[in-house]
Amino acid sequence: MVTSNSKSMVVKGVEVHITSKDDEDYISLTDMTTGFAGAEQLIKNWLQNKNTIDFLGVWEQLNNPSFNLVEFHQIRNDAGLNRFVMSAKQWVERAGGIGLLAKAGRYGGTFAHKDIAFEFGSWLSPEFKLYLIKEFQRLKEQEAISGGLEWSIRRSLSKVQYRVHTDAIKNNLIPQDVGRVESGYVYATEADMLNKALFGMTAKEWKAKNPKAVGNIRDGATMKQLVVLSSLESQNALLIQQKMPQSQRVVTLNALARAQLIALLENPSMKKLDGGAMLG
Repeated sequence: MVTSNSKSMVVKGVEVHITSKDDEDYISLTDMTTGFAGAEQLIKNWLQNKNTIDFLGVWEQLNNPSFNLVEFHQIRNDAGLNRFVMSAKQWVERAGGIGLLAKAGRYGGTFAHKDIAFEFGSWLSPEFKLYLIKEFQRLKEQEAISGGLEWSIRRSLSKVQYRVHTDAIKNNLIPQDVGRVESGYVYATEADMLNKALFGMTAKEWKAKNPKAVGNIRDGATMKQLVVLSSLESQNALLIQQKMPQSQRVVTLNALARAQLIALLENPSMKKLDGGAMLG
């Protein structure tokens, strides 16, 4: 989920905005082109380059379990042709990509995961890329000093068992001939099952109760809850492999969540972590 908070850094006199999606930093390619000749065409030209498509494909395969390889190969075959057109929105819609982001509203434009943004920086200018990396690192250091350490811990906790969990879903719950939309529904259903087990409600139910809240149900989780969530992902992956129905898994995982939250509350080494309400 894309969060509404926006940060920025100044690179060679240009303000470059950063947004977050699933606890990952996405840098504005639109801002990066400011000051370069033909700025309005640079992103389009870069995305039409076959080498760019190859790079994006490799990045997605390394980071995106839902990446549509069949559609990617079609995109790759078309790249370089006169009729070929690609944009961040098309990359998301056609290939199920997560590396690019089309953001509307204030400070909108084309954003890319920091790995991809650095690659785009090289294409714009090697000098600009070096300044971009330097300013990004400086921003991260400032965040750590001002309390960003907690943010880093939260992000690490959310990722610990994520790939194990999604691989279990992909290998055991999603038939090979199911399309990207149907696959996405299965992943979302399993994620919401974990929400139900830990928080007592789905993401939609939480949003209905907290319409003005920024982010989603997991963004507001305490450290203890994130520790338990990571554990539940691992346990759910095991239960999926054992072919346990979801209706039974949610009951089992709820019991595990209760027990683990109690254990964390009683553990002296965890006393400094923020406490959360126990499930009723």
